[in-house]
Amino acid sequence: MSAQPQILVVDDEDRIRRLVRMYLEKDDFIVEEAENGKEALKMALNNDFDVILLDIMMPEMDGIEMTKALREEKDTPIIMLTAKGEESNRVQGFEVGSDDYIVKPFSPREVVLRVKAVLRRVASGNYNETEKPTRNLLVFPHLTIDYDAHRVTTDGIEVSLTPKEYELLCFLAEAPDKVFSREVLLKEVWEYEFFGDLRTVDTHVKRLREKLNYVSKQAGDMIVTVWGVGYKFEADDA
Repeated sequence: MSAQPQILVVDDEDRIRRLVRMYLEKDDFIVEEAENGKEALKMALNNDFDVILLDIMMPEMDGIEMTKALREEKDTPIIMLTAKGEESNRVQGFEVGSDDYIVKPFSPREVVLRVKAVLRRVASGNYNETEKPTRNLLVFPHLTIDYDAHRVTTDGIEVSLTPKEYELLCFLAEAPDKVFSREVLLKEVWEYEFFGDLRTVDTHVKRLREKLNYVSKQAGDMIVTVWGVGYKFEADDA
C-alpha cells in the first residue's frame, strides 16, 4: 500500500462521486472516479487501488457483476454503497466477494472512517478476502449504531435507550444534516399520520440527547434543534 492510499469511487451519480471525493481528498487520499461498472472494472484491473467504493445499481455493469469479474483477478478490498432496503443485494454482494457495505443515505465522514478501517485491517495483516464483516453498523465519530445487536455506543461506552429512543436516533442518523419536522417524525417513527401530540417528539429528543450527553457531549450535540422547524442529526467533524 502506498503512502497515500488510492481509492476508486464508482457511482453513476456525479453528485455522490464529487461529495465522497471531496471528503477523501481532505484526508490525503488519492481518488479516481468511474461512472459505471464496465469502466470501473477496466480501471481496477489496470491499477492497484487500495480500496474500491462501489455502488450496486449502475448502468453498463452493476456492482455485483463488476465485483464477481474483479474477484477472478484481484483481491482489492471493496466497500459497496447500497440503497436502504436492498438487503438481498447486500447479501449477494458479500457472496461474490465484497468486504463491507454502507447504506445510502450516508454521511461522507462515515465513508472515510470505513475506508480507514479497511486499510487498517490490510496494514495489520488481519485482512482476508474470505473474511466478511458480521456487523451491520452505522459509524460516526463519537457514535456507533450496531443494528444487529440493537445497541448504541458513544466513545466505546454503551448507552441504554428505550426502543422508541433507539428508533428515533436511527431515523435521524440515517439522513445526516436533513431537518425533520415534528409532524414528519411522528408519522415516520411513531406512525401517527393524522393525530398525535407533538410534545411526544420533544420529550423523546430531550431524553435521547440527555442520555448521549451523559456519556459524551460530542454525541449529544449531534442531535440538533432547528428552531421553528424541527430536528436533525449533525455528524461531528472530529
